[in-house]
Amino acid sequence: MGNKQKKNFPKRSNKQKKFDKGSFAKREKPEPAKEMIIAEITSELSKQSVQVTGLVERIAQTGGPTIFVISDGTGTLALKGFEGPGERAHPEIEEGDVIKSIIIVEEFKGELEGDIKKISKLSDKEHETYLQKILDTQRDRAKIEPVPFLVKSPILDKLKDLFEKAATEIRLAIFQNRPIIVRHHNDTDGYSAGFALERAILPLINKEHSSEKAGWEFFLRAPCAAPFYEIDDSIRDAAQSLRNVAKFSNKMPLVIIADNGSSPEDLLGIKHGKVHGMEFIVVDHHYSDEDVISKEVLVHINPFLVGEDGARISAGMLCTELARFINPTENIDQIPAMAGLADRIDIMNPEIVEDYIKIAKKQGYSKELLHDISTVIDFVSAKVRFMEVREYMEAVFGEPREKQKELVGLLAPHIKKLGAKGLAISKANAETEEIGKTTLQTIDIDHTFPGFGFYPKPGMCVGMIHDNLQEEKGVTNLVSVGIMNTAMTIRATDEANFSVHELINTLNKKLPNAFVEGGGHKNAGSINFIPSKQKEVFSVLKDFIKGR
Repeated sequence: MGNKQKKNFPKRSNKQKKFDKGSFAKREKPEPAKEMIIAEITSELSKQSVQVTGLVERIAQTGGPTIFVISDGTGTLALKGFEGPGERAHPEIEEGDVIKSIIIVEEFKGELEGDIKKISKLSDKEHETYLQKILDTQRDRAKIEPVPFLVKSPILDKLKDLFEKAATEIRLAIFQNRPIIVRHHNDTDGYSAGFALERAILPLINKEHSSEKAGWEFFLRAPCAAPFYEIDDSIRDAAQSLRNVAKFSNKMPLVIIADNGSSPEDLLGIKHGKVHGMEFIVVDHHYSDEDVISKEVLVHINPFLVGEDGARISAGMLCTELARFINPTENIDQIPAMAGLADRIDIMNPEIVEDYIKIAKKQGYSKELLHDISTVIDFVSAKVRFMEVREYMEAVFGEPREKQKELVGLLAPHIKKLGAKGLAISKANAETEEIGKTTLQTIDIDHTFPGFGFYPKPGMCVGMIHDNLQEEKGVTNLVSVGIMNTAMTIRATDEANFSVHELINTLNKKLPNAFVEGGGHKNAGSINFIPSKQKEVFSVLKDFIKGR
């Protein structure tokens, strides 16, 4: 065997040795992950390592990873930990803990999330300090910058402080990841109010959760089944919310009642919701003899609370102005004009409606088009009734404008034909009589119209014959009443010196066993009673008119 030949390798210099040692050190000790707030985490940081701190608001176990949803007051982020398929990761971490975690930023189905590389709980002292920090951050973010109202109005000026308070509470609920439910009256004004709020609230929810799907989990807008927030609606809202608390660790919601909410009839539903941890904001323009609502809710906005007449402004107007305080948004400036025209505010306050119409015209909406859209909304509301039809109503309100134009162009002529038919039927069956200087026009709703599903709705038919008699016969002192088995719908002119609220008080004094309830405005509203007292109620109504 021969001797192995030695290989000659060049010797490394001290400089080279030092360089290699430094390179090795860099590989062993990477740069620490940068600590960031959730609001700073964007898709540009994808695949990068960052450190986050937050309150664990919910934990969800999937068939794969465990999902920890955390909030730091600036936003919400889902962190995923994986031990094995369907296996609970990091079992030491529970809901309500404050954690610090190093994560890799990732995107999944268009949503940002963090892949947990390291996670730990903060100490009890750090926990309490951090919770206060989150609350301070949320309250600071919830503060608003008041914007000028779209129009000049003493009513709006008097309500400004309440607008600011309501907008702040709504923003705070969003930043605290509380679901929001908007309940509104089932007519054009109510839908206008609800849609304006929806346009302001949804973008904030989606941004807070870095997800367009969050709007379905944290927001619901639906019409009320009655012209007030009745116990049925409250039970449904509470039951669904409690289910979401149990199933998804959601919080109990903030409920905004729009174009309803100010009457004693609303009180039971509101109190019931509060028992279950729900909170309420009311934005209404209907009069009530006594304010029994303000002490039960976070904020109560209503013109009658500041000595103004709610017949001079509509809920759609109020909620559009409120929406602008919550979150300045597009495609709502035309809503107040449409809502005002639909709710006949132009009769009592033509100046404010005209000012809003000027704004709508700048957005490409003529007065005729606003009337047509209003007609379509009212027609659709009668058909969908109490469903939440978010995407459909978006199209009706002009999202997108091209579809709105096509939809209104298709339906408005059809609806107008139905309206003409409804007016003809109403005129043929209406009866009039003179009571002193007042003309009383009546129509028997139950025996005149085909029944369920007929359009126009009974209240509209009463309004149409009320307007028609003034136009065709020049009658200025007029009360029109649609009579049903258990209800009456009423319209009156100023000259009639009528008052729905005083009528209700009179009926309850003279016919306590009729159990009369109702509401509305001074010259427009409805009453309910037990069927056996219908004739007696109508007799008292006639005496009431005679006494005015």
